[in-house]
Amino acid sequence: MTKKLFYLLVFFFSIPTINFAQQLNDSIQKTKTTPPEIEKVYLHTDNNYYTVGESLWYKAYSVYAYTNQLFDHSKILYVELISPESKIISRNITNLEGGLGHGDFVLADSLGVKPGTYQLRAYTNWMRNYGDDFVFKKEIQIITPNKENAILSKENNNTKTISKSKKDNSKVENTAAVLVVFFPEGGSLVEDVISNVAFKATDSYGNPIEIKGTIFDTNDKPITLFKSIHDGMGKFILQPEKNQKYYAKVTIPNNEEVKINLPEIQKTGYTLSVNKVDEKKIVSIKTNAATLNQNPDADLTLICTTRGITYFEGTQPLKDTKLSFILPEENFPEGIAQITLYDKLSRPQSERLVYIEKNNDITVSLSTDKKQYTPKEKVNLSVSAKDKQGNPLIANFSIAATDTNGINENFDNTLNICSYFLMASDIKGKVHNPNYYFNNSNPARLNHLDLLLLTQGWRDFVWKKFPNLNNNQNFKVEKGISITGKVENLFGTTAKENNQVQMILLNNKATAMLNDTTDVNGKFEFNNIVFKGTATMLLNTKNQKGKNSGEFVLDSIYNQPIAVDFKGYYPLNYEENKITQIKTNIRNKNILFNIPEENQLKDVIITAKKKKDDTTESRYGFADFTYVPEEKGPRSSNIFILLQIAIPNLTATANSVRFNRYNGPPIILVDGIETDMDLLSSISTDDIAKIEAIKGPGAAVFGSQGANGALIIYTKLGKGSTTSKKVFHSIAMPINGYQNTRFFYSPDYSQPKPLEKDKADIRNTLYWNPYVQPDEKGSTTISYYNNEVDTTVNINLEGITNNGIPIVVKSSYQIKK
Repeated sequence: MTKKLFYLLVFFFSIPTINFAQQLNDSIQKTKTTPPEIEKVYLHTDNNYYTVGESLWYKAYSVYAYTNQLFDHSKILYVELISPESKIISRNITNLEGGLGHGDFVLADSLGVKPGTYQLRAYTNWMRNYGDDFVFKKEIQIITPNKENAILSKENNNTKTISKSKKDNSKVENTAAVLVVFFPEGGSLVEDVISNVAFKATDSYGNPIEIKGTIFDTNDKPITLFKSIHDGMGKFILQPEKNQKYYAKVTIPNNEEVKINLPEIQKTGYTLSVNKVDEKKIVSIKTNAATLNQNPDADLTLICTTRGITYFEGTQPLKDTKLSFILPEENFPEGIAQITLYDKLSRPQSERLVYIEKNNDITVSLSTDKKQYTPKEKVNLSVSAKDKQGNPLIANFSIAATDTNGINENFDNTLNICSYFLMASDIKGKVHNPNYYFNNSNPARLNHLDLLLLTQGWRDFVWKKFPNLNNNQNFKVEKGISITGKVENLFGTTAKENNQVQMILLNNKATAMLNDTTDVNGKFEFNNIVFKGTATMLLNTKNQKGKNSGEFVLDSIYNQPIAVDFKGYYPLNYEENKITQIKTNIRNKNILFNIPEENQLKDVIITAKKKKDDTTESRYGFADFTYVPEEKGPRSSNIFILLQIAIPNLTATANSVRFNRYNGPPIILVDGIETDMDLLSSISTDDIAKIEAIKGPGAAVFGSQGANGALIIYTKLGKGSTTSKKVFHSIAMPINGYQNTRFFYSPDYSQPKPLEKDKADIRNTLYWNPYVQPDEKGSTTISYYNNEVDTTVNINLEGITNNGIPIVVKSSYQIKK
């Protein structure tokens, strides 16, 4: 019987379907334009719950927003950690290469990290041209296992209810903080046109609230009942009658009743609806007789897009109050499709969002060599990625193995790369438990996803219009670190044109030397610089005659953060219970192993200290000779006598300084600033901390200026001089480059180390690898060692294929003595 009904429907809808489809290819050709280069970014983190003092590890995926393929566009990604008090407490400059990057935060007390809900935010400078739509945001929980530090509890809330309906914004106030909004399918209620009306109820923090109620007409006659069925959402059917207005009486969780007016009813207009019949999506355009009388045989145009790209378009005259057709899903990629109906004047009349699900015909598997291990035993993890023909898959993955800490959930409903790129990134605002809609074990997930699109998607959708570049802001694509500024006349604002500007960057024994010439406005720029960690920047400017001249005015190296819109919130009851359970489990681990928290085996950060004696290592390489004045040694009357005593084979007078092997003067730097003879003579010998001489090939780091060697003087105060004399034509200062990312530390228990032997291994993150790629056979194997806790370990693989398919695979195993 079902099959017969389906074929009748197909026959009934076939004519309009063909009419729409006939224009499909031509329409796509006409609408082909070059989309703007919009980026989307997703961060895969090793965990969602952290204790104070742990490290948060992340992998960044930057994709082309229209296809979800990795996008080698911006090279700088700003990653920020925002506290519950709406403050950016840490900011990483992450290097993107080929659309990929990684980094970490140490959640230390020194940052002001305390228990609470934090936001992890990531964006490029180029994204700022499109407002807040493409900024990545994720919430994480930071907890402490100490019993005395309780989780934040819900505050006493006396805010009033603001309940409203779309269109008329009718409001009713009450003492409970609940927001209820009604959303007619397609946008409007039209007289005599049967429609679905969806609704959503949330508290003041945006968390879903379950409600129920009754719809009444103008005469207070009950029309229909309704009740939320998932995360405060639900829907009911309504056919508005003439001269009627409708309202709802809503019962909220505290059993109070709220009256809310439904949206105003339109006398004429069009609606769009989508129904699923035997796995086919049936799109219906509906209207009433009054609209047909006003616009007989009106041409209506339907345009269907996914992520801003048109995949279906056609024009059809409307001769009846209803026109239906089958949506050709095979033409669309996976994701949210936007169906918009336009009249003959190209005015939008109705809109509907639907989700197109695809079978990607690829297989990515994750398996361990055992399902149960002993504490500290080695785990061998195999990854296989192939297409349906068995060919190796080109993809890039990141993998995290974490202690569940007593939370044995079959599937985590928090954000992942699939739910973000395919759904959450297209919907403005917070999506509660986004991964619920991508869990195949939830039989009603697609129906509930449709409710989400009818409500939150109806209200806020990124692709309602083609994103336009904000020319007023014009944030540039950052292809690397840029150091820019201008040179002005000393004690004036007149630009110095054609001045030579030289920059030397010294970083981890590596040296870069760059040159530029100021333009008519005195501006100079050094672009697309790549370095990690902190470097010493030396800047010097000379006029056309080669004489030091001018004053530097530097621009900020990095852009200021965008405004923070995050407010720490209080979790729902079940989230509080989960956090409490994690805290209890971590505290019990400490008690079980009879150790204080500070004696746990945690991340190892390897640092090195420079030897103070007998080293000739310099910030500019290796010095040929180093002199450090003795604290109680003899003193020289002036700097030139000291130089001759301190440095062998050097002649120094008030007029010149040179090494005997050269005819010309060396370059002289005082605390990194190039110095002339006048400034050198003003330095007191009591202020000298160290003197270095580079006479051989090592002076090549200074370019042609080092042809006669280099004399480097460090003062005790690091100011170059104790006098008030200031050098304007030279600058020496530390600058920060890309984050100097750490490697995740995982102990090797095949060769125990003394420092690890006596420390308990109760790590929450057992393994983190931001770069896992299948080999030429489509597989790879990685290994790591377990902690020593009887627990369940979750393995989470996320990544993306070369053709833009996001991948999530999960697995688990047991650790048991």
